[in-house]
Amino acid sequence: MIKSGLLAGFFILFSISVLQAGDAENRQLYALIKANGPAIAQAEAIRKHFPAKALADGSAVAAYGGDFVWAIQAEQKPSISIDDGQPSEMRSLPNGLWVHAARLTTGRSHAHHYRIAGEVPGDKRFDTAAYTDDSYPQPGVLQGRLSEQLVYESQVYRGWKISYWIYASPGVEPNTPSPVMVWQDGHRFVFPGNHARLLTVVENLMHQKKLPPMVLVLIAPGYIGDFDNSEYVPNSDVRRMRSILYDTVNDDYNKLVVGEIFPQVEKRYKLRSDGYSRAIGGQSSGGICSLNAAWWRPEAFGRVLSRIGSFTALQWRQGQANPERRHGLDDPADVLDGGHIFPFLVRARDRKQIRIWLEDGSNDLENRAGSWPLQNIQLANSLKMKEYDFYLSFGNHQHSTEHGDAELPTAMIWLWRGYDPAKTSQDFIMDAEEKAKPYFRVGIVNR
Repeated sequence: MIKSGLLAGFFILFSISVLQAGDAENRQLYALIKANGPAIAQAEAIRKHFPAKALADGSAVAAYGGDFVWAIQAEQKPSISIDDGQPSEMRSLPNGLWVHAARLTTGRSHAHHYRIAGEVPGDKRFDTAAYTDDSYPQPGVLQGRLSEQLVYESQVYRGWKISYWIYASPGVEPNTPSPVMVWQDGHRFVFPGNHARLLTVVENLMHQKKLPPMVLVLIAPGYIGDFDNSEYVPNSDVRRMRSILYDTVNDDYNKLVVGEIFPQVEKRYKLRSDGYSRAIGGQSSGGICSLNAAWWRPEAFGRVLSRIGSFTALQWRQGQANPERRHGLDDPADVLDGGHIFPFLVRARDRKQIRIWLEDGSNDLENRAGSWPLQNIQLANSLKMKEYDFYLSFGNHQHSTEHGDAELPTAMIWLWRGYDPAKTSQDFIMDAEEKAKPYFRVGIVNR
């Protein structure tokens, strides 16, 4: 069953006005601070640019490309550490404001934390994306078409409503089968000002002929609401269902996407049916979901982009489904593998025709479900052992998408490199340069 709001029947051009305004303001602030003009003017500009809360808690940072400005409100003189480097002094401004500016490497995220009187306030650490030019709107680049929000009531997850959007890049013809990429947590990518800048990246790279014209299917894990008022605020049911959809190690999600959503998409745009022309990507639980989908059906998805992937035991069950009744392990409801088994699965099974980009950071999560950094490293070593066509991007970030957002152009180019619309298959094999490298090894650097 399909439902949609008042916008049904036509497309919305993706608006970049908010992105342009925010980017311009960040650039202007950097120029002002680097010029080191009147201190009062700098302080006024900072207070106008950042909310008071951000100045108080240390999260106030403005970036345009690699040009960064950090500001904090503090009674005592703070120092700032960038990417765990040596602390740098901050410049004093009127009324307890402190500021620092620097030019950093683009295409990755940068972490910062403060020290005041030798202590890190609230033990807070922040990640910020440093975008390349490919993540900013460029002159002369055509924009694609983004649909209204669509809602499908699933029969696989009976009664659950799934929101999704369809984006067609320039060059997509409705009746000509196109390459397609599915993104989990699709609501993250459709609002002006979103951090990922996915649609802008696709348009820029397609304009440069580094990506083929493609359809993006942006799927959210629940019903969001009217398009114009659809800020995604997870409640307990959506959080629970998101993990069931994304973290469960079985083929159910493919039954939803390939069996239910794709037929609806094809009422508007014809899609290529070969896994060579299909990719799937996501972050956190959406990252493991992407590999899980391709693992079960490499003929449906041959390219995987996993960012801060949750290859952990979030949906693992062994005798936990009915703790009051304690069913035996012969009850299927009490036995469910978790995503933590993927490094072993990859080593134990034959290599599948999948190209995989993994991304994680050394400060990602540690909790009862597992270790995100160690699981991603172990998975990378398993992929290397089986000679998969893979790449591991490993930064210093936390469980945030900032690093993945900044390197999205690089990841997309790598994932789709060499794509030939005349082909329907390819033997994805490990690059010779990667094959010559050793396995990843872990060093303890924080104590």
